[in-house]
Amino acid sequence: MESIKSLAYEVHMEELAEASLRQHIAKSDYSSVFVLVDENTTVHCLPRFMHKLGMTPNAIHEIKAGEVHKHIGTCSLVWEWLSEQGADRKSLLINLGGGVLTDLGGFVASTFKRGIDFINVPTTLLAMVDASIGGKTGVDLGALKNQIGVINQPQMVLVFPEFLETLEPRQIRSGFAEMLKHGLIIDAAYWNALRTTENFADGKCIQQSIAIKNDVVCQDPTEKGLRKILNFGHTLGHAIESYFLESKTKPTLLHGEAIAVGMILEGYLSHELKGLSKLSLQEIKDTFLTHFDRVDFTQADIEAILRLLIYDKKNSHGEVNFVLLQAIGNAVTDVKVPENLFEKAFAYYKEV
Repeated sequence: MESIKSLAYEVHMEELAEASLRQHIAKSDYSSVFVLVDENTTVHCLPRFMHKLGMTPNAIHEIKAGEVHKHIGTCSLVWEWLSEQGADRKSLLINLGGGVLTDLGGFVASTFKRGIDFINVPTTLLAMVDASIGGKTGVDLGALKNQIGVINQPQMVLVFPEFLETLEPRQIRSGFAEMLKHGLIIDAAYWNALRTTENFADGKCIQQSIAIKNDVVCQDPTEKGLRKILNFGHTLGHAIESYFLESKTKPTLLHGEAIAVGMILEGYLSHELKGLSKLSLQEIKDTFLTHFDRVDFTQADIEAILRLLIYDKKNSHGEVNFVLLQAIGNAVTDVKVPENLFEKAFAYYKEV
């Protein structure tokens, strides 16, 4: 498959990914090469990746898996490990894992000795089509998503779809939510193709989602305007994800599961405020509820979730800004939403 060129790097897939990795390391004269993994990728992905790497890295470090460990404390452990291993400004860090690991590893590399090179090797569908693309790095602040971070581009992103074979179906569906989002915000034909296919995790669909996100990022790398459309479903979705992550009684939701709910809710807001048709709204709801279980929300849950909106990164001057849809494939940014519509959106979501 053809590589996808971004502003400062390329996304390589399959055989080209392996060849590009070996060529880059051979010509870059790195003083040392380090690999960051988590508990899952150590077992399921690292042996395959070591064969592709074609060399023995200076050291490999394992962190605990899961969003709950995506915080500055984990970064400190990795910074200390790099320092102990003698890493310098000519070192390379390879991040082998899902979105939590590529976000955290990219942030660690971007800040260690004021920045060392890093390469992302995403191993989940979510990381392949979203988290590893675009240069956003960072960690959570408590349960609040991605509050600490920088935008800094990797040297390259390497996509090996074979790693998806190691995932349970729930993880695959989580990534599918972001792929569906790409269609909703900018490509109605892609949305229609995805919602009617059973083979959404194949190389061609992955490549198309990467291309869509990459095109948006290239036009607006620092999220001053257009790039904000990638946040459709994420304003309420992130608040839902944070609330369930922090709760001691609620089950933890994967990112895509929370964002799927967020896209139904923000689809309703789009219908009320931006003219999204009732038919399109129902299509969005039916599609997501076909692939994702309905989440139960009590009134207390909803009130707590809405209180978390004040921490959304798109907020400005004390106001919450939403990305909404005028139509499927046509998103608009910086929309203010009257508070009375939030309860109505959750009521619509609950309707059978």
